[in-house]
Amino acid sequence: MKYNFSDIIAQFSIQAGSFGIKPFGSGHINDTYRVTTPADGRDYLLQKINNYVFKDVNGLMNNMLYVTNHLKQKVSKAGGDPDKEVLTLIPCNNGLYYCQDEQGSYWRMTTFLHNTKSYDLVTTEKQAYQGGVAFGRFQYLLCDMGADILVQTIPNFLNIEFRLEELNQAIENDAAGKLNTVQTELDFLLSRADSMKDILQWGRAGILPLRITHNDTKFNNILLDEQDNIQCVIDLDTVMPGYVAYDFGDAIRSIISTSAEDEANLGAIQLNIPLFEEFTRGYLSQTISFLSEQELKSLIKGVLLLPYMQAVRFLTDYLNGDTYYKIQFVGHNLQRTLAQMQLLKMLELNKETLTGIIEREWFGSHNSRLTSTQPVYFSGVQTQRL
Repeated sequence: MKYNFSDIIAQFSIQAGSFGIKPFGSGHINDTYRVTTPADGRDYLLQKINNYVFKDVNGLMNNMLYVTNHLKQKVSKAGGDPDKEVLTLIPCNNGLYYCQDEQGSYWRMTTFLHNTKSYDLVTTEKQAYQGGVAFGRFQYLLCDMGADILVQTIPNFLNIEFRLEELNQAIENDAAGKLNTVQTELDFLLSRADSMKDILQWGRAGILPLRITHNDTKFNNILLDEQDNIQCVIDLDTVMPGYVAYDFGDAIRSIISTSAEDEANLGAIQLNIPLFEEFTRGYLSQTISFLSEQELKSLIKGVLLLPYMQAVRFLTDYLNGDTYYKIQFVGHNLQRTLAQMQLLKMLELNKETLTGIIEREWFGSHNSRLTSTQPVYFSGVQTQRL
């Protein structure tokens, strides 16, 4: 689809004049473009918001505004650079932070952060550590902000009860006629259903506090500087109320596996324990001051829950006839399901080891916090190992 970028950009409060524009990034939800503006010498990211996925655009943008304003205040107070370490939303001429074009599409704009990079895969222990620092720090900076101020941008996004209801409906409908081919996979997933509800049930019982969480903690949602130190957490569309174990578990899912999410050779799916250890160390170095003991106990449950939930979602889509996830070949969603199930099996086999690492790093971070007098800081935030 062609867009009238001149009219769209003119709606934002920038001195664009002549501009250049080209597609940017590899996101699957929103369409993103880099805008260069010689008139004011700055670059911007222009995004078309997918209002099929995010139906409450006003609520989404209010969430982003509340969160970025809070982060900027906290980063500035800590001696950091909020313009580099936090996304900056550009207001529109109508006073809002989003606009509509003549076709009814929604758009937003942020400043472009130069001299940064992101990675789809974690390849070094330093990257894993910095990832833990990034998402841990994100939660820390928002821990004093009430979660009830934010709306659910995607209702039930990480609600495992809802995802299991979707699976059961797919079983009942058997829309693609595939039910009789996946009984082994269903038995595996449904046998674990009750134990996978613990985080949700602990939250409802008030054992776990509802906090502001990112809810999409893939490693490529972190921008690093040229030395691979953290600079900024991005992709804030799914920032909403949640439990810290969701963020921890989703990050681990993308970091710990030695293979791709849809690996066909299940024997190749192993765990990179050193990367898990470094991410955990970085994460707890930032969250030690506010996490409760029960939240600490919930982290390993998040590690098991997120690949389980993804397997449930892939198998649901497979039974429904591949209507949600894009596939590259027939059976792709089943292959994804099997890969996530294998990852879960490996995590279950190593649960005791992983739990021990979490507990050790928790006490290590606690002791470092008590005894360290000269921590190393990057732009106002402790980022190096003590």
